[in-house]
Amino acid sequence: MLTPQEALDRILAEAVVTSEVEVVPLSEASGRVLARDVESDVDLPPFEKSAMDGYAVRLADFASAAGGEVELEVLGESKAGAPFEGPIGDGQSVAIYTGAEAPADCDAVVMVEKTRREGDKVWISDEPFDRQNICAKGEDLSVGRVVLRAGRRLRPVDLSVLAAVGCEPVSVFRRPRVTILTTGDELVAPSERPGPGEIREGNTLHLAAMASAAGAEVLKVGLIADDEDALVAAFEEALEGSDALITTGGVSMGKYDLVGVALERVGAEKLFHKIAIKPGKPVWFGRRGSALVFGLPGNPVSCLVTHEVFVRPALARIGGCEPEVEERAALGVWKGRDTRSNPRQQNLPVLVEQSAAGVTELSMIRWNSSADVVALTTAQGLVVVPPNEVVREGDVVRYRPLA
Repeated sequence: MLTPQEALDRILAEAVVTSEVEVVPLSEASGRVLARDVESDVDLPPFEKSAMDGYAVRLADFASAAGGEVELEVLGESKAGAPFEGPIGDGQSVAIYTGAEAPADCDAVVMVEKTRREGDKVWISDEPFDRQNICAKGEDLSVGRVVLRAGRRLRPVDLSVLAAVGCEPVSVFRRPRVTILTTGDELVAPSERPGPGEIREGNTLHLAAMASAAGAEVLKVGLIADDEDALVAAFEEALEGSDALITTGGVSMGKYDLVGVALERVGAEKLFHKIAIKPGKPVWFGRRGSALVFGLPGNPVSCLVTHEVFVRPALARIGGCEPEVEERAALGVWKGRDTRSNPRQQNLPVLVEQSAAGVTELSMIRWNSSADVVALTTAQGLVVVPPNEVVREGDVVRYRPLA
């Protein structure tokens, strides 16, 4: 069996970044992947501006103050969008507000809390220093500088930056198109009452939600019977318009595990089957043309783990998002009983809590098996235990946060 890292490397080597670019309004760009580097067409700030409410002053007026109050005449005010116009001479100042342009004749801004005013006079008790409370033109951003690079998944705050540099609309990569199918004669829709030997199907729901969160467009979800011809027909239709086909169930070695056979019948090339990971060992991976095919196990926890470790990075790469092909991971301190050694990499569901000292602590939840999706709803992370290793109380371990 391949190790998880070997399997991921193989998957990413097969994932082809989409060449299709869409232009969307900024209001719809959060979560999309930037397709072009964006350069600034302005300086930010575009002028020298005040960082405080107060008074714009000249340092020369404080040269002989000897630490006492300085009395200045207030000529007017400078506010955002309406700067003070005119010269400022000896013994003069201007009231100024946060974000307003600083007059060229002034060297500093004294915050209003350090002053007292009566009519057109202000007394200042705080001796300022050069450029105090003044933001320099272009200190945040200069014309021609790249503000965001292609391959970045846009966060809400990024939209403000793009707006500031006039990037409206914005070029983004097309979302990866995904079809999700699950198999099993025992499965019924969530709206149905299960009969003898039946259970309600939920894998497609959480797989579709995770794929959407990974930036994909889910074209279709469906439930297929354990019938080879039915599977072939469904897979053929799905592969026509999808960048990735994700199936769940039917990939083990049983009589009714027909997914691998059906995939090969529709021309999908098997690249590997089985990974040394627990849960999630019987993953089937292949491709047809540029479309990737993931045959995931049917147990819900196995589905979640294998999607997070293998499918999510692949969808990120197809969508042009290179930074996200790195595995999401964090560190915490193990609390509780020792784990058991296993020849496969283990992924154990845990609670993630902060101690009084601010240390991230990880404690095992009560978990029956990889079919125990109910227990998984309480998990906040998956601790990654390397093959043949044991985690003991107080060990620092790596874990995968769960959203």
